[in-house]
Amino acid sequence: MLERARSLDAADPLAQFRERFDVPEGVVYLDGNSLGCLPRATPARLEQVVREEWGRDLIRSWNSADWIHLPQRVGGKIAPLIGAQPHQVIACDSVSVNLYKLISAALAMRPGRKVVLSEPGNFPTDVYMIEGLEKQGLAERRLVERESLLEALDEDVALLLLTHAHYKTGELFDMEALTRAAHDKGALVLWDLSHSGGALPVHLADCKADFAVGCGYKYLNGGPGAPAYAFVATAHHIADNVEDSALRQPLSGWMGHARPFAFSDDYTPAAGVDSLLCGTPGILGLAALEVGVDLIAEIGIERLYAKSQKLSEFFRQCLAENGVEMELVSPPNPAERGSQLSFRHQEAYAICQALIARGVIGDFRDPDILRFGFAPAYLRFEDIAEAARHLAEVLDSGEWQRAEFQERAAVT
Repeated sequence: MLERARSLDAADPLAQFRERFDVPEGVVYLDGNSLGCLPRATPARLEQVVREEWGRDLIRSWNSADWIHLPQRVGGKIAPLIGAQPHQVIACDSVSVNLYKLISAALAMRPGRKVVLSEPGNFPTDVYMIEGLEKQGLAERRLVERESLLEALDEDVALLLLTHAHYKTGELFDMEALTRAAHDKGALVLWDLSHSGGALPVHLADCKADFAVGCGYKYLNGGPGAPAYAFVATAHHIADNVEDSALRQPLSGWMGHARPFAFSDDYTPAAGVDSLLCGTPGILGLAALEVGVDLIAEIGIERLYAKSQKLSEFFRQCLAENGVEMELVSPPNPAERGSQLSFRHQEAYAICQALIARGVIGDFRDPDILRFGFAPAYLRFEDIAEAARHLAEVLDSGEWQRAEFQERAAVT
């Protein structure tokens, strides 16, 4: 397996990009679907922002370094990675906050309808945000299994909210078909791209999606807690003539004002996607995110996805050759899943901890999911072969039964 892996690495057109990331020696990192590796250019960029733009130029940098337009600039660079136009995407806040803004806006755009439709087991923040609005009397949460979503779409549904690539299994929804079905019933659609943006091709405009959100710290390598991004189809943008506007998000902070430095007592929303801004943007986070976005854009989504499919299939082959038998909960067809593989095992947490102790970093999702992410920008086929070997040894030896691997940490 190792010889085959090295042969595949020698022929890999993306192999050169591993050197653009700071991958710790002796670590096989299969958790880029939770936190991407550090791009080597990020520390220097942050030092420039801290020492020159902040330290030397101080408040002048809002103009001289164009800090004020950083959310739009970074959002515009993310846009082609998700099949959107630059004016449709803005980088700001967190996924949770952006979900709240867009769910609320969608409900207001469909008066007389209160149902927000999703699936049980969607990422918690998505369904929590619906629940919070329900407790305010603004929404009605309807959760149905994914195979019944089409039947559940009716004239009471204001918004269909789904995660494109499921966080536990990686299973993909047919974005185009579900968006069309929702529109046929008069509902709007909001896609969470947190586990697909920067990892696989997304075509928001072609699918006629209404809204989308995504995070910056996974496949975009923006760092822990990196700013998120939000997409709004042009048809829903607030126009210069706000009387004709569609989207009205509820967090009317000063940066979302049409003229924030007019310091008016009354709120007038900005035109276009700028209306999704709320408070002062975090410049350090946006600067770090921009480095990761530029790097992913340079590599190219199509090439990244092609390699991730090869990596995941090679992992399955290596597991089989090592005699590892675990229940695969991800779709077996790589075209039907995101850039990850997930397996079910009743001792998944302890197995994950035993692997981490060996330097193979994946993660665990309650109650019994062992999850491996494939970030092809910096992963080698040799890493995959080594990960499979370590997993086989952990299972064969019963190493996971050691006491230290049974104790749950705060973050799993």
